[in-house]
Amino acid sequence: LNIDPDSLITACDADKIERVLLNLISNAVKFTEIGGKINISLCEKDKYAYISVKDTGIGIPDEMKESIFQRFRQVDKSFTRKCEGSGIGLYLAKSLVEMHGGTIEVRSEYGKGSEFIVKLPLRLLEDDETAATAEGASSVCVDKVNIEFSDIY
Repeated sequence: LNIDPDSLITACDADKIERVLLNLISNAVKFTEIGGKINISLCEKDKYAYISVKDTGIGIPDEMKESIFQRFRQVDKSFTRKCEGSGIGLYLAKSLVEMHGGTIEVRSEYGKGSEFIVKLPLRLLEDDETAATAEGASSVCVDKVNIEFSDIY
């Protein structure tokens, strides 16, 4: 885990961004063998937050890199695949990131791992906008983690 600076403040729907990150992290866990590495980083550049989830997993073939963000698409669609999933997670993640004015991209080499990079604009609320806080959200967060990781055996 590499976070620089220690925190960033932006106006966003925290639940939606949390869902994106949980999906990317659970995918990294699913597709990285025991003993592999998963690195998560956050940095700021030019009024954008960059979040990276990088793994040493199976990677994605070049011909699949664009289609993995389409609804119900999976790299391995066989009945013998190692990991469960509906193929909607990355589609939903991309949609949620784009709703925030951001982008998501993948860099991957088949057999060597993948890196998903989320780019989100940093902005503050205007005076006429309202903010919600995340008070008492810790038990809800645990529930979301349990749901997102439920298909990992």
